Formats: sequence, structure tokens, C-alpha cells
Amino acid sequence: MNAVQIRSAERALSVGTWLIVCGAMLYSILTVTPLMAAHTPDEWDWTAPILPLVVDAAVVIVVRLDSVLARLGGHGGGWPVALRWMTGAMTLALNTADSALAKDLVGVAVHAVAPLLLIVTAETGLAYRRAITAAVTALEQQQRAEREHAERAAREREEAARRQAREEREHAAMLAREQREHEARLAADAAEREERRRQQERAEQAEREAAERAERERREREREQRERERERAEREAAQQAENERREREERLERERYALLMRGPATSKLPEHEARAIVAAAFAAELTVRAAAELCGWSVGWVSTRYAELRDPGNGGAELAIASR
Repeated sequence: MNAVQIRSAERALSVGTWLIVCGAMLYSILTVTPLMAAHTPDEWDWTAPILPLVVDAAVVIVVRLDSVLARLGGHGGGWPVALRWMTGAMTLALNTADSALAKDLVGVAVHAVAPLLLIVTAETGLAYRRAITAAVTALEQQQRAEREHAERAAREREEAARRQAREEREHAAMLAREQREHEARLAADAAEREERRRQQERAEQAEREAAERAERERREREREQRERERERAEREAAQQAENERREREERLERERYALLMRGPATSKLPEHEARAIVAAAFAAELTVRAAAELCGWSVGWVSTRYAELRDPGNGGAELAIASR
């Protein structure tokens, strides 16, 4: 049974109890008032309903407070029990007194129904409420135990999840640390290999530079050797050219001297010989007339030849003599 069903049963018990109490109070008032009026002075007949009302009010207080105590799971002690039974006995006595005085057993039985029903209903309702309270308490305890169990299970699951998450984080951290160490080792190995490669490259570069330097020095020595040989060859060529020039000048000088020493021509010499004599005379700085006497040609022709020899474009005296 769930809490909704328990509240529905408790509500039905409360409604039924109060219906019986109200009916018994009304019946008691209607039954007891004539009895009280008959045993009260005429001028006090209006007080006849007070006594049943007071007794019924006590009944209402007992029923209400018993229901509250039963709902709270408490117990009022002996006085509430005494009040409950005293009010029930008073109600029973007041309702059956008139029939008992008249020795009407049927009337006693009839008028005892409502008080007895009220008394039994009050006790039964109290027992029901206590049972319902116990059931509600047990249900609440069960629900509390279930909640605590669920909370404990949830806490255990959370703790297990946290523990698993912590273990996973620790495992992930360990893997990450191992990965970093592995990467660091790989990086160190790679750096070592790179350093060895660089050292090897530097050694090879040094070897290449040394070889290139040796090759440059060799080529420089060869170049210097070639330069010295070229300079020596140039000096030799220049010396040889100088010697040839000197020899040529000496030869030209001898030829000019031989031409000039021939003396005046007795007749007009051939043109090439005349040109050679004119060139020798020009080189010896002889006059035009002297040159004309030596070659036998006219002064005008010799003057023309001197003009040609003075012009560098004509090849000079040396070319004129070499053309012989």
C-alpha cells in the first residue's frame, strides 16, 4: 500500500468517525434532554440540553485529541483513557436511564446502541489510527531506508565512478608520462643522430673545404706557375722581339748606310730602288736635293715621297726599305 491509499483510508476513517460522533451527539441530545427536563425544576427547563452537550463536547475532545496523538505516534497516558471511558459511560447511562427507570429493557437496548457504537467507534478508530500511524511510520521508514539505500548506492556509484575516473586519469597520466618519456627519448635519439649527422657534415664540410683549399692552392700555384711561365715567355718574347727589333734596326741601319754610301746616281734608278734610297735619306734626315741626287729622280718626286713618309698612314721609312 502506498501513501495515497493510506491517506485515503485515514480520510475514510476520519469521515466515518465524525459521522458516528455527530449522529450519536444528536441522538444523545434528543434522548437526554427530556430526561433532564423531567428532573429539573420548571423554571430551569431551558438548561436541560446543557448536560448532554457538555458530555458530547468531552467526547469530541477525546476523539479529536486521540486522533492527533495517534497520528503523531504518541500516547497521552491514563487520563485520556479514563476520560474516554468516563464520557462513554456517562453517555450510555444518560441515554438508557429513562428506559431503565421505566424497566423497559427494549428501550434500554435501543437507547444503548448509539452510546455503545460511539464508545466502540472511538476505541476502534484509535486502534485504526495507531495501526495506520504504525503502517505510515513503517512505510516512511521503509521509504527512508530505500532512499538511504538508493542514496548510499548512488554515493557508492558516484564513489566508484570517481574512483574509476581517478584511476582512468591516473592511467591516462601514466600513459601520457610514458608517452612524453618515450617522445623525449625519441627526441634525444633524434637530436643525437642529428648532432652526429651535423658533426659528420661539419667533418665532411671541413674535408671539402680543406680539399677545396688545397685545390685552390694547387690551382693558385699552377696559375702562379703559368703566370711566371707566361711572364717568362713574355719576357723572352719581348727580349726576342727587342733583339729582332735591334737586329732589324741594325739591318735597316746597315741597309740605309749601304744605300746612302752608294753615292750620287749616274742615272735614274728604278722606282723601288729610288724609293728605298729616299726612305733611307729621310731616316738619315738628308735634304730632298741630296736624296734626289742619290736616286737620280727629280726633286719634286722626292718631295712627294718625303711627304708620304711624314704621313704615318703611308707605312714609314722602315716599310719602304723592307719592301725591297
